[in-house]
Parts: sequence; C-alpha cells; structure tokens
Amino acid sequence: MTTAHIAILDDEPEIRQILSQALQDAGFQTSAYARATEFEAALRKVTPDVCLVDLGLPDRDGLALVHRLALESGATIIIISGRAQVQDRVTGLELGADDYIIKPFDPAEVVARIRARLRKPATAGSASPQTAHFNGWVAQFDRYVLIDDQGLETPFSHAEGEVLRLFLESPKRLISRTQMLDTLGGSAGESFDRAMDVRISRLRTKLREDPRNPRLIKTIYGAGYIFLGDVAWA
Repeated sequence: MTTAHIAILDDEPEIRQILSQALQDAGFQTSAYARATEFEAALRKVTPDVCLVDLGLPDRDGLALVHRLALESGATIIIISGRAQVQDRVTGLELGADDYIIKPFDPAEVVARIRARLRKPATAGSASPQTAHFNGWVAQFDRYVLIDDQGLETPFSHAEGEVLRLFLESPKRLISRTQMLDTLGGSAGESFDRAMDVRISRLRTKLREDPRNPRLIKTIYGAGYIFLGDVAWA
C-alpha cells in the first residue's frame, strides 16, 4: 500500500513541526514549506495527495493559491487558517478547497480530516474508473476536464470533481445533503451547504445548463439533488 504524501505550507515553524510530527506518527509521508515559492517549485516535481495551505502567507495571496491549486492540481486541498469568520470559510470552499480547519486546532483532528478525505469506497477487482460518458459529455477524472461533443475541453476543480463523481455514480437517485456530507466529508453547517450550492452551480454552468430549468442536475427542494443523465463508465 502506497503511503500518502501530505504537503504542509505554513510560515509558522511551530505549526509545520506539530503537523509534520502528527502526520508522520499517523503513517503519512510529509514535506513542509514556509513560503509559497518553495511549495510551488516542489509541486512542479511531484503532486502530493493532500495540500495543507495556510492563508496568511508572506509571499502569495493564500486564497489565490488555493484557487489555482484547485484548477491545476489533483490534490485534496485543506485550508488551515486563523480566519474564523463564516465568510472566510465559505470563500475558501467556493474557491476550490475541500475542507477548512481553523487555528488553533488539535493535530488529531487534522489527521482525522485527512484520513476521511483519503478514504475511498472499495472497488472490487480494480481501481475506480476515470472516464464517464453522459448526454454528449465526457468527464475525465484523471485530467479534471469535461469534453463536449465538439471536443472542447472545460477544466473542473478537485472539489467540483468530487461532487460530479458522486452524481455520476448514482444517476437518477436522490442524493440528500446528509449523504453528500457523509461521502465528501467536512463539517455540517452553513459553510458546507453554501459550498455545495456553489460547486453545483459551477458544474451546471460548465455543463451549459439553464439555471432556471436544468436538465441534468435537478434540485429537489427540501430533499437534495437528482442527476438525470444516462451514464456509462469507461
């Protein structure tokens, strides 16, 4: 079994040390960086499984970095920040982060959140398929792109991909908010609900849905969502 690699980006030496030690004790491989430039240089050589990113960086805007990572990287992105306002959490999730942990934190909670993010449903006999065909679209999860019937590619973020895969793996079945929380992880509450709304809205836009009458991703008010497409996995 391959050991997951966790990258830590935080300008506080104590935070880097605490997280590195806790994660290594839990069996993870870690690398730690004080500056975004060092972190970005390392990413050009290897993509970690999870990126822990502080927003208060000395040489980059943390939110802009999170957004770029979400679009260009296949890594899970977890923000660690002292910004505790609901709007800060919502903004981070809207920009593509998969989770948001507020400082000060218990290292055991960080380990648990990472394990929850890395936990994937078991697939008998093979790895999960990476390509789905539906209603004239192709979703390639290894490349994080949607391809239309003319071959035009539209990228999607890791966070958007989690939601899209959930829909494509359960077509024509109601998916409740509780199921989304259980499957995708995170903390229940307003920030999770708003983040899901934003991700679904962005997926509808990328799928060129009419927001007033979407054909594929239907909202069942008070219950959840249903994906109405016909899906075939390659």
